[in-house]
Amino acid sequence: MATTHQCLCGATLRYRQDLRKDTSGTTRRWQCKDCGTLVPGIVGERLSHQHPV
Repeated sequence: MATTHQCLCGATLRYRQDLRKDTSGTTRRWQCKDCGTLVPGIVGERLSHQHPV
């Protein structure tokens, strides 16, 4: 089953392409590509491994 996440800006995040990696810290954090809102860690990691067919 594929993971999806509904961002606060209304975007539906489904794939790695929908995310932007935040490299400001020592740990990997993911943000919505559209608005920059942080995505919960476990959800971001799952989405980072999903690619469109």
